[in-house]
Amino acid sequence: MEPDDPRREWLPFRPGDPPRTTPDDPHRQLTQIAPVEMQEALVERGRLLSGTFVAPSLISMPGSRGFVLDDSTPTPVSEVFMIGREYAHIHPSYDGSLHMIVPPHLVRQVVERGWGEQHPVARMGLIPMNTLMVYGPRDPGELDLVFMLLKASWSNARGDQPG
Repeated sequence: MEPDDPRREWLPFRPGDPPRTTPDDPHRQLTQIAPVEMQEALVERGRLLSGTFVAPSLISMPGSRGFVLDDSTPTPVSEVFMIGREYAHIHPSYDGSLHMIVPPHLVRQVVERGWGEQHPVARMGLIPMNTLMVYGPRDPGELDLVFMLLKASWSNARGDQPG
């Protein structure tokens, strides 16, 4: 099963209770912080996505790194970006969670299966409803899964069609 196939539910349930997060903006993960080596491995994998570069986030707290689609990569609409061409960012190492705009068909799975939550500002309708916090990966298995979500956000930003 692939994350870009809207007909399939591919996410397993995340083990354990969800981490505590802040209820408003800035939206941060407070517990179950991803080990720094998992955070860095995720950033390195994200760097390898075609047309992506990593730069300081233009919208998140200081120390956050944005995953940005370069100007040479065509994209269908601006609603797939948080700001400029930033489609996701990872928070500083004391947090390790990510905000990303996921394809709409993945929102319910991510939330119901415990991998993330809707951004509080999205709940207010001020940013795209499919802007989620994805919890930082705690181990190599979670790293693979969170990378698949990052890759789905990248694919969404490029306008790739699901299925």
